[in-house]
Amino acid sequence: MTDKLQVAPAAQGFGQCLLHPAAEVAASAEVGPGSVIHQGARVGAGCRIGAYVVIHPGTVIGENVRIDDHAVLGKLPMKAAASAITQEQQLEPLEVGEGCLIGAGVIVYRGAKIAEKVMLADQATVREDVSIGALTIIGRGVTVENKVTIGRRCKIETEAYITALSSIGDGCFIAPEVSFTNDNFLGRTRERFKYHKGVTLERGARIGANATFLPGITVGADALVAAGSTVTRDVPAGKIVLGAPARVLRDVPDEQLLDNQDWTV
Repeated sequence: MTDKLQVAPAAQGFGQCLLHPAAEVAASAEVGPGSVIHQGARVGAGCRIGAYVVIHPGTVIGENVRIDDHAVLGKLPMKAAASAITQEQQLEPLEVGEGCLIGAGVIVYRGAKIAEKVMLADQATVREDVSIGALTIIGRGVTVENKVTIGRRCKIETEAYITALSSIGDGCFIAPEVSFTNDNFLGRTRERFKYHKGVTLERGARIGANATFLPGITVGADALVAAGSTVTRDVPAGKIVLGAPARVLRDVPDEQLLDNQDWTV
């Protein structure tokens, strides 16, 4: 460790943590043993940080955030020599809004912005250039790649894969094991660089378990994609589609439309 990190007592006498003298940790925050808080990081009042958490330089943690054991916040991306999406760039520090819940083993990269009261469940990964709206739930083991926008009050369930260059509107639901894609050329030919595009879900769209999406697909507002479907073309707003390839079955019932729920986005 750098010699600028200083040993500090952890919360309630459970051990020691390493705290940079230029980090700011509110007096009411609890920091578990073995955790490392780097230069310029800020931890708000009422935060509870577990054991062996790493908070990288400049990261800003709002008030009353819970961060469980072995989470890594503000990690710098790595650029593989053959990467098509990751860029060498200056990234703004990670921002985590107040009241968030961050599970064990979660990794959130520098350059992400997490709004208030978001939950990132155990072992989720959120890359750089990602924004996540308030009250959204990111489930266990979900991967959110770079250059993704996720709206307010969404739910993305266990092991879903959100590819780079995707956009998810407010109030969307994504069931477990859903896969987005962004490269029709599967890594071959330079032509592919002209067409990289993720998946777009408009407000209130819902996706069933194990659905797979080809690159560039748009799912219209309040549409529903049935479990196990392979989506090869745009889905009209307010329609249910199913099958491989997915085809329109019928309209989404009025009582299931987002604006007819007893909560709002």
